[in-house]
Amino acid sequence: MIEMQKKQNNIESEVAELLRLEADAILNVPLSNPYKKALFLIHGVNKRGGRVFVTGVGKAGDVGRKVVSTFNSTGIISSFLSPLDAAHGDLGALSARDLLFVITNSGKTTEIINLITLARRVHKSISIICLTGNPLSPIAKTADLVLSTGCPEEICPLGLTPTTSVIAMLAITDVLTVLSMRERGFSAEEYYLRHHSGYLGSKAKQIARKRKI
Repeated sequence: MIEMQKKQNNIESEVAELLRLEADAILNVPLSNPYKKALFLIHGVNKRGGRVFVTGVGKAGDVGRKVVSTFNSTGIISSFLSPLDAAHGDLGALSARDLLFVITNSGKTTEIINLITLARRVHKSISIICLTGNPLSPIAKTADLVLSTGCPEEICPLGLTPTTSVIAMLAITDVLTVLSMRERGFSAEEYYLRHHSGYLGSKAKQIARKRKI
């Protein structure tokens, strides 16, 4: 029994340390990132009837899909653009009035480099925002705007599995979403129009009704 308790205490200590490292990754995200300029580009796309195309590969792509879902529910018209599918015809969805939001931790992802080359071959002036852990990378240098995660070390014992880097990416995109909602005065009524089902839809409807009273 004593031995089991010791093991439990050891696990709890290890979990606490891992959670602290993930929290530190968020707290060390650069406050100097050009958030205001990023919002200007994103809002400009919506105003001219364009779309934010988010792209990424692997875990960064998973983050990108979450970003698209969040953006769409909060009034930022977005789509996910797979680099692989883009090379097989989906690049046709991209127009000059759109924005390419690239997510890549290394900033060296070959598929993303190819996508940017193809996109700018069709639309030379298309705006690109790069969210990365390497602001001096080849991809970052091609972007109009760079958002840095602060390059946190992964908590994976191998230093390979995307963990803290993903947490930092999600935090930055959540910050952009909230700042955008505040700047646009995005309301519960507007949220309900886009997300009218389920628990969140019901909650949005209740909030919207209360504000009308």
